[in-house]
Amino acid sequence: MADANDVLEQAVNWLDEGKKVALATVIGTWGSSPRPVGSQLAVDDAGAFVGSVSGGCIEGSVIGEALASIEDGENRILEFGVSDEQAWEVGLACGGDVKVLVERADDQAELNKLSNERPVATVTDLKSGKRSCVTPAEQSGELTLSQEMLDNARTALRDDRSKIYEDGEDSIFVQVFNPALRCAIIGAVHISQALVPMAQIAGFDVTVIDPRGAWATEARFPDVTINDEWPDEALKEFKPDTRTAIVTLTHDPKLDDPALQIALNSDAFYIGSLGSRRTHAKRLDRLAEAGFGEEDFARIHAPVGLDLGATSPAEIAVTILAEMVAAKHGKLES
Repeated sequence: MADANDVLEQAVNWLDEGKKVALATVIGTWGSSPRPVGSQLAVDDAGAFVGSVSGGCIEGSVIGEALASIEDGENRILEFGVSDEQAWEVGLACGGDVKVLVERADDQAELNKLSNERPVATVTDLKSGKRSCVTPAEQSGELTLSQEMLDNARTALRDDRSKIYEDGEDSIFVQVFNPALRCAIIGAVHISQALVPMAQIAGFDVTVIDPRGAWATEARFPDVTINDEWPDEALKEFKPDTRTAIVTLTHDPKLDDPALQIALNSDAFYIGSLGSRRTHAKRLDRLAEAGFGEEDFARIHAPVGLDLGATSPAEIAVTILAEMVAAKHGKLES
């Protein structure tokens, strides 16, 4: 099943080839749904398609409506009830309802922007079809947005959640296009072995950083990127941003401290560090000597992870991932 970027890239390729294209987007779901809000399907004028708006139970109807939109240029909002029997066929326990926006995709520049200039959200008036693009810093497009809608769009970007908002009498669909979440783990330790697959399942692209060759091996960390440079150099290359979580787990100041200095000078949304309160107090003293202050210290989650009473490496990994997710959605207490 193609991801959102694959769908948009294929749409651009079809336009390059002189074909006409329509996009179908899930804009609402109720009950059980095979695909989440924001899922997309691209269709060319010959009926070829990529992506998915369901597990297959409504694709045929959507493709037919997409071809009609290609012909007449009209947007369509389709509503489907997915029966319990259809849901069971695509791996769900029960049915639900799906709402799909179908529109002709003519604006190649916009498609390229959505593919390459993330994070960005499209904000579409479902009645008029007018649209604007919103980033964390700016907005552009033909749709005039209230401050409340701007805030809603930026909250949706932060939370990675596309949804419909009611703005007076208007229904506004905010669709989120974010770069991949990333997680840099400093230290190829036992906790990391448990945390890596958990974070991958949660949607993070994970890199394990550890210059100690005996620790950072493919045998211990299969199917993950391993960087054996010193953590500060590795993180400089990694270039942490607002979609990045950084976790230091070596318990060795020679490795953790330089990594934390790079992390604190970045826009990483989460910084966590293993160690007791006593260990962390000493760590903060060292960071203070390096020129960091209270505002910086408040960004470091230490002892790392939510306080769930965890003891084993796997349990600690669960607490770390839970804290990362909470931080991503702005749910951590300040």
